[in-house]
Amino acid sequence: MLVYILGVALFALGICVSVALHEAGHMVAAKSFGMKVRRYFVGFGPTIFSFRRGETEYGLKALPLGGFCDIAGMTALDEVTDDERPRAMYRFKTWKRTVVMAAGSFTHFLLGFIVLYLMAVTMGLPNLFGTPQVSAVSECVQDARTNEEYRNPTCAPGAPAPAREAGIRQGDVIVSVDGQQTPTYSDVVAKVQPLSGPVDVEVDRDGEIVPLRVNVEKVTRPVTDPENPDGPPKLVAVGSIGVSFPSTFEYTPVSAIGGSLAFTGDMLVETWNRLLELPERVPAVVEAIFGEERDPNTPVSVVGASRIGGEAVQEGLWELFFFLLASLNFFVGIFNLLPLLPLDGGHIAVTWYERVRDWIRKARGKMPAGPVDYTKLSGVTMVLVVIGGAFMLLTVTADIVNPIRITE
Repeated sequence: MLVYILGVALFALGICVSVALHEAGHMVAAKSFGMKVRRYFVGFGPTIFSFRRGETEYGLKALPLGGFCDIAGMTALDEVTDDERPRAMYRFKTWKRTVVMAAGSFTHFLLGFIVLYLMAVTMGLPNLFGTPQVSAVSECVQDARTNEEYRNPTCAPGAPAPAREAGIRQGDVIVSVDGQQTPTYSDVVAKVQPLSGPVDVEVDRDGEIVPLRVNVEKVTRPVTDPENPDGPPKLVAVGSIGVSFPSTFEYTPVSAIGGSLAFTGDMLVETWNRLLELPERVPAVVEAIFGEERDPNTPVSVVGASRIGGEAVQEGLWELFFFLLASLNFFVGIFNLLPLLPLDGGHIAVTWYERVRDWIRKARGKMPAGPVDYTKLSGVTMVLVVIGGAFMLLTVTADIVNPIRITE
């Protein structure tokens, strides 16, 4: 139990650090352009301590649930003094304001990449999408009956080795079997098992598609008996070519850079797709609150993510812990760029609306209209805040009464 609590605390700390660095990203970008940053605080509530360095006050508040960065003139509603006005954020060029507002999300992307890189060089990166890249080519395939308790296989003289004999190499990606595409290694296994004899197989070798002819061998393999799942396995005849696929990809410190960048790109795309699916998954969250089995693909709150992180530490699954932490950073980074107030993406959208509007006014021989009046957007903002708050309350409730678990 103590290990679980430690895992929860570590994950919650990771979230707090991420959010604090998000605000630090805004601050660093604003200062680099010459904008005035009044305050940078970690947390909310009563101030525990603070100090001033230059024109900025830095401090820590009692509730370490995020933080804030106070930049003078973030909107036209922000009151600025006469000495602050020349350096007010709304007076700077559109692209500079965009960079400052996007810097928070960029920080999350950078943190996610760093976590993945550290994973790559220490424990490897998971084969997230089941890429059918060959990790090893067997010396032979043979009947499971010849192996003691179906384990410790040894290659008998003359035992067939279909993949090796056909020229499949370690690192090849199997892209099709018998003319059918195989985007995952599960697809490769599913396509090969019913076959026997010569079969056309295509592999991607360093970007080049190489056609091969593989003689699929029928062998017996132990499988769980569906009628007696707790009993001994039963033997079935399946096709085999003698290759294995990695559950994780290993890297050197140098190759981990490219591997982590590619993995980051894949995760950003996957996160965006998951974000688009959020509305259709809300009913399942409601059903889980009222006792239905919790779908592991339903969204979780910070509470739920921390609980999963605690379970991962308890079970020694540090790969899952860090992968979840990286995933959360990518999600927050993308979500925060949505063009909705009060998110950073909403402020960016308003900034570019001002720019496009003034371009049009200039083309019509008119003067710029000035900053947008945010009071006119307050109604829409409040609606979005209420919806966001309701969604957060919903997921927190589900994560308390019916949480997603990695152990049973």
